[in-house]
Amino acid sequence: MNRRRVAMTISTPPEIARDYEWLAQKEAKNKSQLFRDMFLLYKERTLEQEFFELQRYGAKLAKRKGILTEKDVERIVFEGR
Repeated sequence: MNRRRVAMTISTPPEIARDYEWLAQKEAKNKSQLFRDMFLLYKERTLEQEFFELQRYGAKLAKRKGILTEKDVERIVFEGR
């Protein structure tokens, strides 16, 4: 039997708990929905940062190999065809 939800327990300092309650009320969401939304936003931001790091790495590598323009990329792609 697949469960559609898994209950989790977390602990936070009282001031964070108060802020969390306030934010849930302000956003008109229950605490579970607010947590899901916050987690998905965090996950999206983390993946975006990872993508930009890979992009910077690729740009450095391309620069070292003399690949500076889209025309250079096209030349390399179509070189062996």
